[in-house]
Amino acid sequence: MKIKEVIVVEGKDDTAKIHQAVEADTIETNGSAINAEIIARIQHAYEKRGVIIFTDPDYPGERIRHIVSQHVPGCKHAFLPKHLARAKKDKGVGIEHASLQDIKEALSVVYEPAEEAEAAISKQDLIQYGLIGTEAAAARREKLGISLHIGKTNGKQLLRRLNMFQITKDQLNEAMRHITQEEENEQ
Repeated sequence: MKIKEVIVVEGKDDTAKIHQAVEADTIETNGSAINAEIIARIQHAYEKRGVIIFTDPDYPGERIRHIVSQHVPGCKHAFLPKHLARAKKDKGVGIEHASLQDIKEALSVVYEPAEEAEAAISKQDLIQYGLIGTEAAAARREKLGISLHIGKTNGKQLLRRLNMFQITKDQLNEAMRHITQEEENEQ
């Protein structure tokens, strides 16, 4: 599988794993201390080929994703659920710990942020599905993030991400139908 866009990752171990999974070029941020030179390289890559941000599913990874998105708007996003990026014996989380198949799958479901458009999903929709304001909300948001390949979020981030990636109400309804069925089967 060949990826046209340049993939932004956190470090050299991520680059090595990406190269095992797909044919692609990467830019390493070397952690969350992203300097102006790295941002300039990402901006140049975005203008020439496009960029996919593919960071670790943890707080530093989300911080890097946010910094790059702010400085280089329009980048595409790929997400890997935390449970697929855990190291053996639970010694860390990162892209470098994921299977080659999981990396390929994550890169095959890439989201492109929408232009400023009218929000299709509202806060009321999130309340209706128990994605905010309930004890089970965090677990439901995590399941939804996995189902829609948009990553783990808090309530505010979820609303922004659903609309940024143009997730339709039909897609949300379908994903939540599956999640509620799973929850019923677990009981």
